[in-house]
Amino acid sequence: MSEPPCRLYLITPQKLDPAAFQASLAAALDAGDVACVQLRLKDATEDEIARATERLMPIARDRNVAFLLNDNAALAAKLGCDGAHLGQGDGNHVAARRLLEGQILGITCHASRHLAMEAGELGADYVAFGAFFPTDSKETIHRAGPEILAWWNEMFEIPSVAIGGITSANCASLVQAGADFLAVIGAVWNHPEGPAAGVQAMNAAIAAALQQT
Repeated sequence: MSEPPCRLYLITPQKLDPAAFQASLAAALDAGDVACVQLRLKDATEDEIARATERLMPIARDRNVAFLLNDNAALAAKLGCDGAHLGQGDGNHVAARRLLEGQILGITCHASRHLAMEAGELGADYVAFGAFFPTDSKETIHRAGPEILAWWNEMFEIPSVAIGGITSANCASLVQAGADFLAVIGAVWNHPEGPAAGVQAMNAAIAAALQQT
């Protein structure tokens, strides 16, 4: 069975209790198609991240879902994660590519075609564009539009990730523009009916958008 052309990319809340979060993560991943989980614990120590990884990575792995670490390629390699997602200020990307040989490296490119091409040239496995919509997860400095996804999809084979305020209600234009993955936080973890319902809603919205293309 072939994978859908656009898939869900799940980012964890910035703060969580790993023991309590295990059930929520399992419920989300069991509810529908999820390509990967990014552990994104801002202001956490390396020990805290290591403990969270120890509890949460097996849940993803058991379901054939990639487990990525945010911000820190060296720690991702040390902890045996499937890869890392790096922002523009998160160390040397070329060195990270060497360190994570054979693993996934994703790079934030904001709304910049130049940064995306640089990331592609150094061997990134995906480029992330955004924010596409207002978001409470972080301060929105860069705003992107669907046209950058369409341009990238037409010009390059490296997958693109759309991020920033994406919900089941607003994602259609991003799917139709050619995003390979939709990165979401609140649309799943803050869903009024729980994370499983959030995953189901996002997958239903992706499928509906694809039918309209």
